[in-house]
Amino acid sequence: MDTLLDPLSYAFFQKGLIVATISGALLGFIGVYIVLRGMSYIGHGLSHAIFGGYAAMQLFAAQLYVLGAGLWGVASALAITNVARRSRLGADAAIGVVTTASFALGVALFARFGSSGPAFDNALFGSILGITNAQIFWLLVVTAFTGIVVFTRYRALMFTTFDPEVADVSGVRTGRTEALLMVMLSLAILVTLTVIGVTLVAAMLVIPAVIARMLTDSFAKMLVLSTVVGSFAGLVGMYASYFAEVPSGAMIVLVGAIIFVIVLAATGARGLRRSAGLDSHTETPARQVVR
Repeated sequence: MDTLLDPLSYAFFQKGLIVATISGALLGFIGVYIVLRGMSYIGHGLSHAIFGGYAAMQLFAAQLYVLGAGLWGVASALAITNVARRSRLGADAAIGVVTTASFALGVALFARFGSSGPAFDNALFGSILGITNAQIFWLLVVTAFTGIVVFTRYRALMFTTFDPEVADVSGVRTGRTEALLMVMLSLAILVTLTVIGVTLVAAMLVIPAVIARMLTDSFAKMLVLSTVVGSFAGLVGMYASYFAEVPSGAMIVLVGAIIFVIVLAATGARGLRRSAGLDSHTETPARQVVR
């Protein structure tokens, strides 16, 4: 017990523990929508697209790099949605085009003009030691915003996720709903980069949601389970990173991967079929919307 309580005597660890737990819960919660829409790649893509906004803002006001990265991420997400809806390109193709172009622009700007702001290494790999009260505040704001949006737009988001064509015909404004989801995702990625890092944030969007999908057919239960798994991975991963002396983001993802292996061993082939959407007992979109 003394060993577990010892890290709590450090202020930086207290902040890190709070942020890691909330970040895991937030990414796990939003990840359900991303995984069920077959857009697991978008977390990886948007995290790299934010790099372009970070680099571009260096040319104007380095101290506002978070604002620039955030606006760029939201714009990239909306562009992906628009391209995927209005062309024959699939979502993965649209993600590849928009995000790789943004990342390439960031590399070009850094090579040409350099950086005058905070090192981007912190965003690439996570920097739990440098967390500020302002970052905690914005994390809480984005988490609250996400919760309110999902609570008020629950049926529209669910219907659009499972059957966007039918939802559109039924009166749901799928374009606005998808744009709202992309905005939430972009903001979530932005506020969790400090803990998870660009290179690993996509994993925490996918792993908790896949684990939840292996355990249940219910959409509502999947939201709860994915949030719990994400927060648990953040909490345990933060503790483990302290004792193992490795980056927090890497350890959080490793804890999530261990949970996945345990659940896979417990559920077996049924869990794999369920996660792939092949279980014959899986509820149809219509039944889920009615519920």
